[in-house]
Amino acid sequence: MVGSFLLAAVLWSGGADGVTLQVESETSRIDPGRSVFMTLALKTPKGVEALPPDIRTRARGFSLVEEFAEEPAVAKDGSTTRTVNWKLRPEPCADRYKIAPFAVEVKGGRAFVAGPILFEPPAARQPVEGGIEIDPKKDFPPLSWKLVGWAAACLGAAVLLGAGAWLLARYLLRRLKEHLMSPIERAWVELERLMKKGLPGRGRYKDFYVELTMVVRRYVQRKYGIKAPHMTTDEFFAELRRSGDGAPAANGLKEFLESADLVKFAGVEASPEMADAATESAREYLKADSAAEKKGAKSKT
Repeated sequence: MVGSFLLAAVLWSGGADGVTLQVESETSRIDPGRSVFMTLALKTPKGVEALPPDIRTRARGFSLVEEFAEEPAVAKDGSTTRTVNWKLRPEPCADRYKIAPFAVEVKGGRAFVAGPILFEPPAARQPVEGGIEIDPKKDFPPLSWKLVGWAAACLGAAVLLGAGAWLLARYLLRRLKEHLMSPIERAWVELERLMKKGLPGRGRYKDFYVELTMVVRRYVQRKYGIKAPHMTTDEFFAELRRSGDGAPAANGLKEFLESADLVKFAGVEASPEMADAATESAREYLKADSAAEKKGAKSKT
């Protein structure tokens, strides 16, 4: 293999058995404030296949910003040139800037090692002259429309931040209040909140059925300890029947859940009447289950 390193536009070139690789860059000296644009051009003879190497793990002192591969160019003699463009960002105060040696794999041929690709470090900075200012005088900016606009923007940002904090506190207090509610009270609150969204009126029937069934499933989980939100309808209903908790009130619940599954998963088109009927089924189950619980409590006393 023959290779060469140049401190010019061509940073490295070489190859083996007719396969050549050339690495070019707009500069060979690093400027920490500017990205480095580098191009790898891999040329293979007719009938030989090789892919441009991936140098991202071989870069030292750089971070990859962008990579762009051009369409392969086929010459009249059948040779193919594959070009990859790299945009690298120099890391500040790196010890060195280089591309470590990397292998170029050739299918059916002999691989060769390319590199290293070296860059000159940044130029030394000019030394700072003058003494240290011990007691600098405060320089207040003159009053201007720009300063007034900046102050207004800061005030507006403060107002928005305060409003956001108030809304967050209000939300957390509401969630805490709901957390302290009984399962049936919380279910009624969630159902009322769902109704206020008006999802059926906007044609969002699938979202409506998902949220409606989750109101019922969360109620069952909170009251009976059944992980209803994570079960299929058959698993949920079988567990409810097997436990015996809430079973007396669950006669119409299975039909409600199965009809909801048709809308959620089977693509059945719902209608306002179907949405109203589903809502009423959910209400009836919650009422019946709550009534059964009260009846059982009275019988024990």
